[in-house]
Amino acid sequence: MSTTKPAAGSTNSTASSGNSTASAAAIPGSGGVDPALQNVLLGHYLFWTLACISAALIVWTASTRFFRYIRHVTSLNNETQRYFAIPSPHLSWLKRNVIYAPLFSKRHNREFQLSSAANVGTLPSRLQFVFLVGYLATNVAFCVIEIPFAGSYTAAAALLRNRTGVLAVVNMVPLFLMAGRNNPLIPLLNISFDTFNLLHRWLGRIVILESLCHTLAFLAGNAAKGGWLKAITTTTTVPFLLYGFIATCAFVVMGFQAASIVRHAYYETFKVLHILFAIVAVVGVWYHLKLANIIQIKYMYAVVALWGFDRLARLARLGYNNLGAGGTKTLVEALPGNACRVTVTMARPWFFRPGQHAYLYFPGISMWQSHPFSAAWSDEAEPLDGEKLPMDRNEILARRKTTMSFVIRARTGFTEQLYEKASACKDGMMFTKCLVEGPYGGQHRLESYGTVMLFAGGVGITQAVPHVRDLVIGYNNGTVAVRKLILVWTIQSPEHLEWIRPWMTEILSMERRREVLRIMLFVSRPRSTREIHSPSATVQMFPGRPNIDTLLGIEMENQVGAIGVSVCGPGALSDEVRSAVRKKQYQGEIDFVEESFTW
Repeated sequence: MSTTKPAAGSTNSTASSGNSTASAAAIPGSGGVDPALQNVLLGHYLFWTLACISAALIVWTASTRFFRYIRHVTSLNNETQRYFAIPSPHLSWLKRNVIYAPLFSKRHNREFQLSSAANVGTLPSRLQFVFLVGYLATNVAFCVIEIPFAGSYTAAAALLRNRTGVLAVVNMVPLFLMAGRNNPLIPLLNISFDTFNLLHRWLGRIVILESLCHTLAFLAGNAAKGGWLKAITTTTTVPFLLYGFIATCAFVVMGFQAASIVRHAYYETFKVLHILFAIVAVVGVWYHLKLANIIQIKYMYAVVALWGFDRLARLARLGYNNLGAGGTKTLVEALPGNACRVTVTMARPWFFRPGQHAYLYFPGISMWQSHPFSAAWSDEAEPLDGEKLPMDRNEILARRKTTMSFVIRARTGFTEQLYEKASACKDGMMFTKCLVEGPYGGQHRLESYGTVMLFAGGVGITQAVPHVRDLVIGYNNGTVAVRKLILVWTIQSPEHLEWIRPWMTEILSMERRREVLRIMLFVSRPRSTREIHSPSATVQMFPGRPNIDTLLGIEMENQVGAIGVSVCGPGALSDEVRSAVRKKQYQGEIDFVEESFTW
């Protein structure tokens, strides 16, 4: 790593871990270029690479949002919306082969399962893969460019050591930015937290490889001069080298500990250990740079600031949502199909939008652990009117409440414990303490589409229900472009209808609902054919699983305006819907939105 000068009182072996700015000629084969300056410039080039990609995405996002706004306003009083139903050949090619394309033929969000407990993750999309490979190749090129491997062994090791150390610290800035729940780039670039989570994992692997290369290059270079024993002794006795070595060890342990198969099998343990090792790594790098007077410590200020900002923002959200005004009150109801309906009465109002999610803390069950869940429903207190004016401030605060509802399917760990505790209570209803952190998400809007198809599998219905309510109300008020709204929900048993029965009852009673909304329920595992019956022409029930391609083709034959297709559910369902949308790109204007959270 580059340094302005060797640390005071350092030995030759100590000073050798940094780039001296004295003269490039001190290292044979450097070509007369100052190595320290070159390393700094390469670090800047990495930042500029990410900045240019972000700028391009900002332009794309802004233009897309502007076009959708124009389409929304133009379509409000247009029943046919024929112009917006015509696909653009160039944009259709881009969406089919780049934007929506999986890495290979179909599989993207469907997990690779070695067993019921062993999960090795998912495949990135084609666009994600191109970025990851490109960024990895850029780092590899920057690590080795203009290093004379054919010349002096010790000189090449010294240059490689410094170069990889600098780039590892530089990459820690986007690494910690992408890990935050309050990442400002999520709404700015319209990229989901799920995608940033993927990028965070791969950036972490790049940092691990560069840190490991940095440490091994130092050991190899010093071993060539005095043997491996002396090199290891120097590393463990010189303070700033010891801190760097500890940081490298923490990074490597995090790499093994964060492997998909371990992360999925022991997520609660993984999360705690991941944070602890991250703290060890940051402290180790900090003192490694500080004690050696290395100028790259300025990047650590950004790392600590980003991490601190995210933690403070999370605490602020928790405090605002849950403290004061009587606090939050939570009702947990055990439902058929091993699920719970969690209704949280917030301490303060929450501006609710479809597609939002929140992190729930249950101190009595999972202590400090939090888990993300889609917000399925929200009820607001009745507005104050002239006949029922409250007399004091406390009465105003008591009435201005927001009720948020979630459906949680019992799997393993925390969700299983929650369901069992609720089931053991009288009538399957339990009052408990729950803290809500959020809202997050909600950037995917569907008001500008003439036709909207919502696909849901199992508990994924929680993402679709708010869109249904929002669009039916908007249709009745004349504030959305939607003229056809189709909900396709796949469930294993009819008893799963109980999960959303009170909310769906309210939606089905809305004015003009029959003019715009159709619901198709597919029961994959019916106990008998008598369970399958359609209540009306607009609410139909079928046995088996839906043929996504056929359903989408039927709607496109008489599509109104552009079609917006959204899916939330198991990975196999998401991949089927994605595949069907890609096949139909040249037949009409159609967009795809996938709601998922891979961890």
